[in-house]
Amino acid sequence: MITNKKILITGGAGFIGSNLCDHFIEKNNNIICLDNFSTGKKENIQHLLSNSNFTLIEGDIRDLEICKKACKGVDYVLHQAALGSVPRSIHDPITTNSVNIDGFLNMLIAARDEKVKRFVYASSSSTYGDSETLPKVEEVIGKPLSPYAVTKYVNELYAHVFGLNYGLECIGLRYFNVYGRRQDPNGAYAAAIPKFVMQLMKYESPVINGDGTHSRDFTYIDNVLQMNELALSTTNTKAIGEVLNTAVGERADINKLLELLKKYLSKHDSKIENVKFKYAEERKGDIPHSLASIEKAKTLLGYQPSHNLEKGLKEAVEWYWSNLK
Repeated sequence: MITNKKILITGGAGFIGSNLCDHFIEKNNNIICLDNFSTGKKENIQHLLSNSNFTLIEGDIRDLEICKKACKGVDYVLHQAALGSVPRSIHDPITTNSVNIDGFLNMLIAARDEKVKRFVYASSSSTYGDSETLPKVEEVIGKPLSPYAVTKYVNELYAHVFGLNYGLECIGLRYFNVYGRRQDPNGAYAAAIPKFVMQLMKYESPVINGDGTHSRDFTYIDNVLQMNELALSTTNTKAIGEVLNTAVGERADINKLLELLKKYLSKHDSKIENVKFKYAEERKGDIPHSLASIEKAKTLLGYQPSHNLEKGLKEAVEWYWSNLK
């Protein structure tokens, strides 16, 4: 267990970042949150601002001096800051590239120069691209299908090079469709699960891109917290420099996902059971199926996912129902 350490969490006001802030504050760590609030939200960390173990630095990872300031005296970096979303990257590849690659490189340089002990960063299942192999094994990837996927693959390459040339301990976590408390249901690039929940609670028909048979390895936030802590705390030298799938190792299609959401939400409001789905064209850059092998994470880190889809969705729905109405 990580305790009494100084941890920088970039993108710490975002969905995953703010959950990481909570997780490590509870274990008596000193947390520095770096965020420019382009996608993160002040309300996600409002409850932490009065905590003496929490420091907020409002700034952009594209500013090297800000990155160096944030890394000063830090033991570990959890790098979550990025512009997410495949559709956003297709619409605006320049900004996605600037934040996700230039910003990432700045953070690596700052971590190197400030002698950070370990740099754990968020990668993405999008790096598997057009590879049709299932389950997805870390060493077998295809060609990227979106600018976002390109940026995340370049992150992995840069982390490898910084380990090789500068001895910076890096571990990458390829997140698979993360969902849970604080995930934003609003905006043009909102994630599917909170968006579906909002629509169902308003008795609006969720729109499915494609025929609903696309499948994903939906990963609850608590599994992601576990993987980040394991990556920070591991003494297994074989894990250093590696990229690890962060997932459940099970998949469900979008039709099943929506049926489960309807079922759990209907316990709060029976009218939701009657809401129908709509189908639309597939989105550009979407991969049809995603399923992770988590054997490498189990072997190198001792990872055991705490939440499968049903357990994760039940907890997520309770949070959404209390907070999104």
